[in-house]
Formats: sequence, structure tokens, C-alpha cells
Amino acid sequence: MTAQIALTRPRDDQGLPARLARSAAARHGVSGSLEDFHAWFARRRAATRFAVDRIPFGDLDGWYFRDDTGDLVHRSGRFFSVGGLRVAVGDPPTATWHQPIIGQPEIGILGIMAKEFDGVLHFLVQAKMEPGNPNLLQLSPSVQATRSNYTGVHQGAAVRYLEYFTQAEGHRVLSDVLQSEHGSWFYRKRNRNMVVEVSGDVPPHEDFRWLTLGQIAELLRYDNLVNMDSRSVLASLPADVTPRALHSDTELLSWLAAMRSAHFVRTERIPLRSASGWTRGAASIDHERGRYFSVVAVAVQAGNREVAQWTQPLFEPRGEGVVAFLTREIEGVPHILVRARAEAGFLDTVEFGPTVQTIPENHAHLPPEKHPPFLDVVSGVRPDRVRYSVLQSEEGGRFLNAVSRYMVIDADESMAPLAPPFGFRWVSHGQLAEMARHGHYVNVHARTLLTCLNALAARAR
Repeated sequence: MTAQIALTRPRDDQGLPARLARSAAARHGVSGSLEDFHAWFARRRAATRFAVDRIPFGDLDGWYFRDDTGDLVHRSGRFFSVGGLRVAVGDPPTATWHQPIIGQPEIGILGIMAKEFDGVLHFLVQAKMEPGNPNLLQLSPSVQATRSNYTGVHQGAAVRYLEYFTQAEGHRVLSDVLQSEHGSWFYRKRNRNMVVEVSGDVPPHEDFRWLTLGQIAELLRYDNLVNMDSRSVLASLPADVTPRALHSDTELLSWLAAMRSAHFVRTERIPLRSASGWTRGAASIDHERGRYFSVVAVAVQAGNREVAQWTQPLFEPRGEGVVAFLTREIEGVPHILVRARAEAGFLDTVEFGPTVQTIPENHAHLPPEKHPPFLDVVSGVRPDRVRYSVLQSEEGGRFLNAVSRYMVIDADESMAPLAPPFGFRWVSHGQLAEMARHGHYVNVHARTLLTCLNALAARAR
């Protein structure tokens, strides 16, 4: 007897950009106005005690340096570890170095829940504390959890709303993609970025808030408010922009393949104790020249987390970063100058990155001709050409005070020529938005800028 199979008709997502545009136009939502949001956020900050204190490595609870490798690991064998990495760039190598690197092979879930209220899509965000955030409390996705967290390795409370993403079959998935994390500090780390639309009632909780895309767009104009994971997830939503572009999609993908072929990066995991140029002290691991970043340890107290207190290591960069898109209109179509960004921890060597992505202090000792391309253009830009300039922090669960100034700058031919240097390419806003819906094309810094650019476009409309 033949089994009967019920086929379902695939949903038509052609109407999704229009629904997102309506949400982006809404500055008032089911939870009230932006003034109501700020009052709620202040209440959440006041409701719970948060504290992060630097401690010596010897005070870490559950973490230790392995005798054989010197790697910093957790006694459970889970969460993450800090080991060493040997990097050689070029064939034959033109640059080599050693560095500490975070190993975290688990794939976490970064998920934002969507729901329609009065015909307008809203998105559920969480006031969540992360120990590395400069202001501790920021807006995170509905669910932001490593596999160790949501499988209970920390022996804490269950992750709220997790079931909407682990059992998404009964809901409408608006986006679902594996995305890379910071390739300079993580080794081949990926997270699952999801947006899931639900129709039924969602149990309320005081740490969560429904916001429209228009409200989130306004909040992206505040320093260190919308966290990195939220910005990354929102970048995977389709953008309502023109499909015309200077280069076809096929030409763009061919160029990326050529860049991946041209950038020869050989990496090898090594024991942390073998990472030359780095010195371990009682409370930090530092580069011998005081550059790049340090590995430090902290003790954390947070009343609204799954675990109320813990200790952990964090990476702390030396200096504030600069991350910028140079943009131009080409035949009336907005374009962005992206760079083929190679990072040692990337799974596929190169991804589309911002025009500029650097910490200027790391290059201060070098002559101007050795600075990253376009850094001097961004540093000396006239204020009237700056469309967006906000301080945004990176992932606060692993990085301490990792803050960059994210900028979108209107350029001209003298600043950013139509025929750019090797390793750079003009892509349309629509092309980059489409690439961000697929894994390992757009790096995490460019995804943040893309979300900000989408917010600017929605605000203009």
C-alpha cells in the first residue's frame, strides 16, 4: 500500500519586502513610542544589578591553562577555548605572525521573532547584559545562545523562546543562514542567524519588547544600543531596493571567486604557549609591542541572565576601531565600495568587507603609504559627507570594550574612483543585501553597516 503524502504549496515571499517597508515606516508600534521604549529600557537597567570586574587568571572559576599546550580552556570541555594560531599570507609568504585565537566549534542560534500587529510587522528584542559591552545592557535578538548555553552545560535557567527557533516548522521562516563571526579573533566560528514569524500568542516577559523596523532604525542612531548580533540578524532580511547595478551578479560572484583564489592564507592551530611575540602575565596575555589586543579575565554578576554569576576570559582590543562604507550613486543607483577582506579565521579566506575596517592605532607607527587603503580618506572626511557615524560595540560575550566608529560616507571620484584599486569593487546596495542572505559572503562588520544603510534608506523613504 502506497503511503499518502500531503504536499504543501510553497509560500510566495514576493510580498515580504513591502511588509518590511511598512514596518520600516512605522515609528510607533504596539509597545508605544520611542519615548516609551527609552523609559522601559531605563527600568530594565535599574531593575537588575550588573557588575564586571577584572580579575587575575588565577581567580577564574572552571577555567585553567593546560599544562601541555598552555591553552586556556573550560573544565567542561565546552563553551570556548583560547589557543594559538600561526598565519602565513602569500605564496611564498609575504607576511607571517602568531596570535591567540578563540576556538568555538559550536554553532549558536541568533534568532529574532517577528509578529504582525495591526498589519505591521514587529520584532522581539531583548534587553540583555553582556560582560564586554561598554554600557553592559544592549538590545539583543529574541534568542542569543551558544549550543553550550541552550543545552544546559552552564546548569542555569532555560533559554527563553528557544523553541520558536529549534522547532520552527510550525512558523514562517523569513531568513535562516549560517554567518561567519570576527575572523581576526575567532577560528572558523559560525552562528545561525534566523528571523521567524509567528502568529500565535507569545508569552510576555518584562525583559523583551516588540519594536517595528522603523523604531529599530531610530535606535541604531544611538551609540552602543543595538548589539552586534541583532545587527547581523537584521542584515539577512531582504531590502526593497533597485536590482540595477554597475556589475552583474555573475560578474560580482566571479570577482569574489578570483579574490579567494588570489589571497593565499595558510593557518595552523598551535599551542598558545608557542605563540611567539605574546607574553602571559598574571592578569593578561599581551603582544610584546603593546598592539592589537590582550586576553584578560573578568568576574560577572547579572541578575537577568540564565546564570547569575560567572567568570570568563575576554579579548580586549587596543584602541577604537574605524569601520566605513564609501558610497556613490552610479547612474542614479546607490553603490557601495566593498573590499575583498581576508581574515585568518574565515572558513573561506575572503568575504565582502567594508571599505575600511581597522584599528588606526595599530598603524600609527607606519608611514602614511603603509596605512590601509582609504583610511586617510575616511579620517579626513568633511562632516557634510558623513551620512552615518555612530559608535557600535562588537560581540560583548567574547570581546571587552571592542568599540568601532561605524560610518557611511558619500564619496566622489577624488575620494573613491569608479575604477578602484585591486581588491575593491563597487556593488549596488541591492546586491550586497542579497549577498547577506547567504552564508560566508558578507562579513560581520559589513553586515552591521548594511543594517545601518537599510535603516538610512527606510528613514529617507
